Amino acid sequence: MKVAGLGFKKDVTLASLREALAAAGGPDGLAAVATVSDKADTEALKLLASECGVPIKAVSPEDLAGIATPTQSKFVAEKFGTGSVAEAAALFAAGPRAQLIATRAISQDRTATAAIAEGDGP
Repeated sequence: MKVAGLGFKKDVTLASLREALAAAGGPDGLAAVATVSDKADTEALKLLASECGVPIKAVSPEDLAGIATPTQSKFVAEKFGTGSVAEAAALFAAGPRAQLIATRAISQDRTATAAIAEGDGP
């Protein structure tokens, strides 16, 4: 199961999410996109998921906390207890033995990040 994790600012655009996902490797073969639960209803994310033909997996902040990620953001660590929302969401949603196949990529406007993990599923 291949999952793209996405982290983004509240005013993110569909173009920025597309750009971050493309930089992480693109949508081919994705089974889902994942993000922190309080942003799972964001319109731009719903549009991206629809374009990719995949569901959105909402991950609770509690499930993100403590997931080790190769990239680190001080802000994200203080708010969520992990270094990267995109990487942690991808890892969690792809299953307990998931591994990142693409670390965090950032859109040029810095409003969106994406990472891709592959695993056996939940």
